[in-house]
Amino acid sequence: MSIETEADLRGLQHVGRAVAVILAEMQAATRPGLTTAALDAVGESAMRRLGVRSAPRITYGFPGYTCISVNDEIVHGVPGARRLSVGDVVKIDVTAEAGGYVADAARTVIVGTGSALAARLRRSAKEALSAALRAARAGERVSAIGRAVERQARQDGFAVVRELCGHGVGRTIHEDPEVPNFENRWQKDVLTDGLVLAVEPMVTAVPARAVKLEDGWTIATSNGALAVHEEHTIVIRHGAPLILTRTDAPPSSGIHMGC
Repeated sequence: MSIETEADLRGLQHVGRAVAVILAEMQAATRPGLTTAALDAVGESAMRRLGVRSAPRITYGFPGYTCISVNDEIVHGVPGARRLSVGDVVKIDVTAEAGGYVADAARTVIVGTGSALAARLRRSAKEALSAALRAARAGERVSAIGRAVERQARQDGFAVVRELCGHGVGRTIHEDPEVPNFENRWQKDVLTDGLVLAVEPMVTAVPARAVKLEDGWTIATSNGALAVHEEHTIVIRHGAPLILTRTDAPPSSGIHMGC
């Protein structure tokens, strides 16, 4: 979707900030011995308190409130009886809906003291997301985002997941356009003022294919490679994009209303 009214902007800011708060609370609760189901319950409780709903649950029937993926699992991990251990690399992905608006964000959390590789990989994904946001300007091609992500990952000695991508968001979870984490030279879509996107670098320690596991939801690396995931929902502007999924999101100046 694109922002067309002040109501659109307020609705997205509300759900975006809720997603950021939920992620922060889940990160703070992450510890050795906690099951992923218990961590999901933290997210569920925060959603109820904040008056938002799990978008994957209501849209796709996902068997949890949040997606929690561990180590070689990239995305869409199903919460369950698995207990977290020191060194685990946990991807927490929260997509919430409120008042007809949807926001989506993810972060990677290392349980306790992790490996040097895990720390470098997470740092690379964070820097790739920052690079993507610097490239996300009205008038640029969507492919500029993927170019920035892959350049950072390669510079750090890592690889991007090519089968999964970011996407438009706002009225539902997955909207056009697709936002690959590499430069697709055939993609001609142009970023427009007010466009709402979920930008989400997914980076692996070595090149790997994304494969769906037997539960029908979880997507993991084909070779067991460690994976990380960082994501924000943003609004495209002519200058720096407005990041909706931050607890300290800045004022909404610079958004053009298309109506």
